[in-house]
Amino acid sequence: MDRRRFLGLTATSALSLPFIARSAAAQAQWPARFVRLVVPFPPGGGTDAIARVVAVKLSAIWGHEMVIENKGGGATSIGTDAVAKADPDGYTALLQSVPLSVNRFLFASLPFDPVADLAPVTLICDYPNIMAVPMSSPANTVQEFIDHAKRNPGKVTYASSGYGTSVHLSGELFKRMAGIELQHVPYRGAGPAFNDLIPGRVDVMFNNSGAVLPFIHGGKLRALGVTSAKRAAYLPDVPTIAEAGVPGFDVTGWYGIFVPAKTPPALIAKFHADIVAALADPVIRQRLDQLGVSVIGSTPDELRAFLKAEMDKWGPLIKSAGIKAE
Repeated sequence: MDRRRFLGLTATSALSLPFIARSAAAQAQWPARFVRLVVPFPPGGGTDAIARVVAVKLSAIWGHEMVIENKGGGATSIGTDAVAKADPDGYTALLQSVPLSVNRFLFASLPFDPVADLAPVTLICDYPNIMAVPMSSPANTVQEFIDHAKRNPGKVTYASSGYGTSVHLSGELFKRMAGIELQHVPYRGAGPAFNDLIPGRVDVMFNNSGAVLPFIHGGKLRALGVTSAKRAAYLPDVPTIAEAGVPGFDVTGWYGIFVPAKTPPALIAKFHADIVAALADPVIRQRLDQLGVSVIGSTPDELRAFLKAEMDKWGPLIKSAGIKAE
């Protein structure tokens, strides 16, 4: 190496040292201001409720607020893309769910890569969905609903909070396994869907437990079954869909935290540790229990492996069933 090139490299290295020092200092002080948590659904659904429970505790831990930003649309792609393209400085995070693992199979293209453009932080929890009907429904059991749908082919509708959600996939899987015809009515989030489900403008919804439980306890909706393989402890008298008429039916939803892919590992580790600490708080666990979810708090690597497993599970099913976002 000639002397001029050596001196140039030495000068460049020297100039980079202050930047490295500032970057390390910034990471050590993180967060120094509010952190934005993007929820790619409209307000009013179960995802929003989970986000706000976790955000309150993290705000207390940090001494800086975690601000919830509802950015719905595009079957969660609009909000997810915003995070994927955000500065990887630890101040923008994403609360995602089943759509992250299935949208690549439902849409011809996405503006982001769900694996390459996002870094996993932790799998917060998982949960069953609840098959709920209006109080005016003629069905009081899963089998009665199936019989009703068979008597009215093509006339019975199911609502979802958008394409690719566990709510959507639960409905698709149910109609195929039950051998019935159901018309899908997608909404921009659970809140608008409930506005039509409660008065009976749509016939059924397989929504996440956190959002639907208040309506069940309030006598506005009737629970026919839960989508998981086991009964839910908070609804012990409600059978699983598998035991109530559709053997083998099993759908479980989940929520995880992600950040932009190039976020420094040290920041991801700190973010992860603080979320796990928040989830360990007895008050937070009680609030999440009330929302009908099971707390997990995985490592980033475990969430990465889980996301791959979800893609491997749903991808072939979506392709073989020919399910596409319209």
